[in-house]
Parts: sequence; C-alpha cells; structure tokens
Amino acid sequence: MSIAEIKNKERVINELLRFIRKVLVEPEISETALEIARKHFNEKNAQLLIAEELTSTTNVKIPLEQSDADRLFLELLIDVVRDEKALY
Repeated sequence: MSIAEIKNKERVINELLRFIRKVLVEPEISETALEIARKHFNEKNAQLLIAEELTSTTNVKIPLEQSDADRLFLELLIDVVRDEKALY
C-alpha cells in the first residue's frame, strides 16, 4: 500500500470520526438522515438527493463534490433503509 493510499484512508477515517462525533452530540441528525433516506432511497439519484436535503435541513454539510467518507455515509444510509424495508 502506498503512502498516498494510507494518507487517504486516514483522511476518510478522520472525517468519519468527526461526523460520528457530530451525530452523538446531536442525535436528532440520525433520525432526520434516516427519514430523508427513506424518502429518496429508490430514486435514480438517491445519494445526491439525500445529500442535498441533509445539507439544507441539518448541520451535516455534504458538498456536491463528495468525499469518500460522504459517499460511505450515504451508502450506509441507503443500506440501512433497504434492510428496514426487507424486514417488513
């Protein structure tokens, strides 16, 4: 693994840690994020739509040019909602 790959993984991990800290301090973000994901998860541009609505309604800011951590978070939200739907 190259130094650049290691640095990128560190950056992603640090970004995810900052986000998790934000969610722990403001737990309503989690429920809001899931509600937004439930609304958009089946749409063609689900990740973009979820990111835009999260950015406009919460303290979570996901830019148009998403980082690896942003994409991981959005994929996780969609996976959680799909798992919920599969249970019912």
